[in-house]
Amino acid sequence: MFTGIIKNTGKVVSISKQNKGFVLEIFSNLPHSKKDIGTSIAVNGACLTLTKFSKKKLFFFISYKTFEITNFKIIKKNSIVNIEKSLKYGDEIAGHFVQGHVDCVGKVLSVSKLSKTWTINILVNSKFSNLLIDKGSICINGVSLTIVKAVKNKFTLVIIPHTLKMTNIINLNKHDVVNIEFDIVIKYLSKISNK
Repeated sequence: MFTGIIKNTGKVVSISKQNKGFVLEIFSNLPHSKKDIGTSIAVNGACLTLTKFSKKKLFFFISYKTFEITNFKIIKKNSIVNIEKSLKYGDEIAGHFVQGHVDCVGKVLSVSKLSKTWTINILVNSKFSNLLIDKGSICINGVSLTIVKAVKNKFTLVIIPHTLKMTNIINLNKHDVVNIEFDIVIKYLSKISNK
């Protein structure tokens, strides 16, 4: 479980294919120790297992399923990714409950900059339209954000300067692909109402 409040980023060193999946290597200043081996860390919003580290290089395993439904399949060397350690008992929950289970990817339709604040419009597959609501929570590349307006399968976000400074949202451009996790409460309520 995570909060979507990003305090660390990393740079992709490589993604290499293995028999049962992929190995992602990231260079990051994220504080870590031997006790973190085997723990869950969200990378661009996807819950991954830290398998080993070497100084500031972190290594994660990506299953084929995760690879297929996330933007890892198009990510490149030197790309900046958002990183968050899992939530601990007693931690402040300043964002919203994020599972690290990416539901789909979305396509950036536009990025508008007004002073230091950005407005971003994103498109998702129409089958997810019922999970988009005005003022609802959503996770984009692991970042907890609030939907300003949702129309069918398109939604608008307003990004404040602090979020831009701390995350890879600042690197987004039109046509980019982002990982999306819909709010867990909305997903469960939608499931119940469709029975």
